[in-house]
Amino acid sequence: MHRATVSPLPDVEQYFQRASAAAAVFSQFTQQQTDRVVKAVYEAAFAHRVGLAKLAQEETGLGKWQDKVIKNVVASQFVYEDIRDLKTVGIISEDPITGIVEIAQPVGPILAIIPVTNPTSTAIFKILIALKTRNPIILSPSRKAKRSSDEAAQICYRAALEADAPEHCVQWLDDCSRELTQALMGHKCLALILATGGAGLVKSAYSSGTPTLGVGAGNVPVCIERSADVPFAVEQIMISKLFDYGTICASEQAVVVEKAVAEEVAAEFRKHGAHFLSDAEVIQLERVAFDAAEGVMNPAVVGQPAAKIARMAGLDLPADVQLLLAPQGGVGPEWPLSSEVLAPILAWYVAEDFPSAVNLCIDLNFHGGIGHTVSIFSNDDARIKEFAALMNAGRIMVNTPSSQGAVGGIYNMLHPSLTLGCGTGGKNITTDNVTASHLLNIQLIARRRENQRLKQFDLNLYYDESLDAAAITRAFNKNF
Repeated sequence: MHRATVSPLPDVEQYFQRASAAAAVFSQFTQQQTDRVVKAVYEAAFAHRVGLAKLAQEETGLGKWQDKVIKNVVASQFVYEDIRDLKTVGIISEDPITGIVEIAQPVGPILAIIPVTNPTSTAIFKILIALKTRNPIILSPSRKAKRSSDEAAQICYRAALEADAPEHCVQWLDDCSRELTQALMGHKCLALILATGGAGLVKSAYSSGTPTLGVGAGNVPVCIERSADVPFAVEQIMISKLFDYGTICASEQAVVVEKAVAEEVAAEFRKHGAHFLSDAEVIQLERVAFDAAEGVMNPAVVGQPAAKIARMAGLDLPADVQLLLAPQGGVGPEWPLSSEVLAPILAWYVAEDFPSAVNLCIDLNFHGGIGHTVSIFSNDDARIKEFAALMNAGRIMVNTPSSQGAVGGIYNMLHPSLTLGCGTGGKNITTDNVTASHLLNIQLIARRRENQRLKQFDLNLYYDESLDAAAITRAFNKNF
């Protein structure tokens, strides 16, 4: 096995020389050869799902290894099953009526940014969709999760080679410096960046001049309106927000509940081990959970259990507390906990009625989460559609745990993905759950097809400035 290595101020050319050589071989693969490689990589990643999860939790100190196992399952098994039958080589469609033929081509070498919150699952996911589309991939892991990301990459690469994949089809960086990553981003041979991670790196990717499929921040509001099944809604929110201690960017960040059911909702949360903070406790938590100087969540609380965060904030709470609910009087910088915090912390809002609840959700959505995900619990279809139409979000989760629902494949038929587009609102090119189909160049064969009606039409009519479009259309239809 050949591992990507670098020297001090690394020569980026070596990565692209290797990637270009791999691309040249890959371009000659048939669909059957490609699919054999992808299956082998999926099977290897799935077989190591537990060990990789434990390694990621041990190295980063974030989340729960049991939940990271599920992330690895989504990234391997669910993604594989979703892309298994996708045509990615040669002619992928042929329309005898239009005469249009579509041919799939690889885009070329891909740089994949791997976040600390999902170091093994994101690596597996991006490797699978890259190999399915015959694109060599270079992984740039987080320095805080390098060992686990590297291990995932090595497992996938070994399996790919054993299935006769091109040498260097998967590379990963020994030097995780921002300087090296930025040098790779701007290289003329790089075809595409898959940017999942912190806002700074994603912004650098978009500024590099290389086409980028990136993500935006998530500040997910969940609306509980009066027709909702309250015990079910609270149970599902707890399942979502406690999953890997809130490290998925699609996890709920604020609960907005109609006043008519607010007491019932609050009582249900308390049954599940949630604690509603007093005004004084909210201030204590803000100091620990939010970095006011930077205007972002404090990394020290990310992926930590509620009891530990409570101790960090000096709160005297039961050791078995599961979730911290922070009542808020508004949305914006003056209310720090109305912002995204990837931990078992939820802002709490009570709205007078449904229109007020919707307006609060819009405010939260625009406060750092445009284009990402919103959630609603309701049994009123008209209200669900009204809510969805007013939200600027790529994914509207309905009666679903937002974390697991947004990544797809568990509660719905969204493409399983660890890269969730946020559309133009989130400064992304797509609102899709990014998958293999996004990593293809599609060539179009367009055969000449004469428009017989137009050939027989007097084209001189188009040169007559006294005729408007309606008059010309009438003349055209009169003859035919």
